[in-house]
Amino acid sequence: MDLRRIFAVQALRALVYGFGSILIGAELAAGGYSPAKAALVFTAMLAGFAVMSIAVGTRGDRIGRRRLYVGLLLLMGLAGAVFAFTRSLPLLVIASLTGTISTDANESGPITSLEQAMIPYGAPSPRARNRAFGRYNAVAYLAGSIGALAAGGPDFFRRYFPAIPASQRFLLAFPAVGIAAALVASRLSAAVEAGDELSRERRFPLVRSKGTVARLSALFALDSFGGGFIVGSFLVFWFRRRFGVSTEVLGLVFFASGLLQAASSIAAGWLANRIGMLNTMVFTHLPSNVLLILIPLMPTFALAVAMLLARYAISQMDVPARQAYVTSVVDPEERTAAAAYTNTARYLVRPGGSALGGYLMQTVAVGSPFVAAGGLKIVYDLTLLATFRRVRFPEVTPPA
Repeated sequence: MDLRRIFAVQALRALVYGFGSILIGAELAAGGYSPAKAALVFTAMLAGFAVMSIAVGTRGDRIGRRRLYVGLLLLMGLAGAVFAFTRSLPLLVIASLTGTISTDANESGPITSLEQAMIPYGAPSPRARNRAFGRYNAVAYLAGSIGALAAGGPDFFRRYFPAIPASQRFLLAFPAVGIAAALVASRLSAAVEAGDELSRERRFPLVRSKGTVARLSALFALDSFGGGFIVGSFLVFWFRRRFGVSTEVLGLVFFASGLLQAASSIAAGWLANRIGMLNTMVFTHLPSNVLLILIPLMPTFALAVAMLLARYAISQMDVPARQAYVTSVVDPEERTAAAAYTNTARYLVRPGGSALGGYLMQTVAVGSPFVAAGGLKIVYDLTLLATFRRVRFPEVTPPA
C-alpha cells in the first residue's frame, strides 16, 4: 500500500508540474518580464532544489520522512499559490527557493529525494526495486504529459467563454494538489521511516557510504552539466530557428516524447533485472547520446525529430536504474542522505551547462550544444562503468 500511495503522490505532483511548466513560463512572458528576470526565477527554482535537498539529506530522517513529506507537499501548495496571485519578482523568487516548484514533471528536488529513500521499503528485493522505480518514473512522465496538454485548456476555452479567469489563476491547481497529495502521504505507514532510533539520531547522515556517494555525486554532476546544454527551452528554440516549425507542432512532439519516456521507464525496470542496474544505466545512455549528436546533422525536420524521439525512447531508461542503484549501494539508514546529495549535485551544476550552451550557440554554431552535451555524457557513461563495475551491494534487510 505504501508504494501505491507514493505513486499516487508522484502522479499528482507530476500532473501539476506539467501543467505549471507551460503556464508559469507563459505568465512570466505575459507579465512583461525580461529574459534576465525570468531566468532569475528559474535559477531560484534550481537553487531551491539544491538547498532544500541538502536540508533533507542532513535533517530529513531526524524530522521523520512522513512528517517532512507532508510538510513539503503543503509548502508546494503555498508556493504555487504565490504564482497564482502575484507577479512580484521578489515574492516569486522566494516561492521558487522553497524547492517545491518545478517546470519539469520528473524533477529531482527534496520531495523526490524522500520518495527515493522510501520506495525500497515497499520493494526490499533488488528485482522488485527495479520494477518499482521504473513504474515510479513512468507515472511522472505520463502524468506530466497530460498536465502539459491540459495547460492549453484555459486559452482554448476562453475563446468561447471570455469570462473564464486569467490563466494565472489556474495555478491555484498547486494548492489543491498539494493538499490532496499531503492527505495521501499522511497515510503512509511507519515502515518507510529510517532504521532504528540510534541511526536516526546520528550526527552524520553518511558513514560507510560517504565515499561511494561522493563518487556518484561527482559523476551525476557531470551528466547533469551536459544535460544543461539541451534543456527543453533550448530544444524548442533550436527547432524553431532551424526549421521554422510552429509551437503547436512542437507541443505534440514533446507530448509524444513524454509517452516514450513513460514506456521506456517501465522497460528499464525489466531490463535492469536482466542485465543489472549499472549496465542498464550505461548501455542505454551511450546510444542515446550518439543520437543526440546526430540531431543537428539532420537535413530535414522529420529526420531531426526522428532522432530526437528515438533518443527519448531510451535516454531516460537510466533514470529509474540510477535511482534504484543509489538506494542499493548504500546502507538502508543512509538512503535519504544519499538520494538528497546525489540529486543536489545534479542541480548545482545544471545552470552552468545552460549558460555555456548559450555561449556556444553564439560563438561556435547553433547546433554545437548537442555535440557538447553528447560528448560530456559519453565521458560520464564510460567513467561510471569503469568506476563502479566491481562494486558489490551491501546486505539489505528491510525493517521488521
